[in-house]
Amino acid sequence: MDSCDPQVKAYRNGKTFNQCRQEARQAAEILSAEIRRTGEVSWSQVLEAAGHDEIVYKLSLKYLREAGYDIGNYQLPRVRQS
Repeated sequence: MDSCDPQVKAYRNGKTFNQCRQEARQAAEILSAEIRRTGEVSWSQVLEAAGHDEIVYKLSLKYLREAGYDIGNYQLPRVRQS
């Protein structure tokens, strides 16, 4: 049953889910450096770093949260160090 295999099936915009994960990890690394330099980034900057791809955007926020950053909420849409 390879129809649900994330390595084979095109998920979004012609990319597999694993490709989306890889892009999100790269975006999170770039954003992490920016956060260390400036103190915080807005969610719109995260969206731009994700190439306006919703899945990559959400995964980037997830990876930043896992790295210990405060990703904010709808009232404070920013990512900063905890």
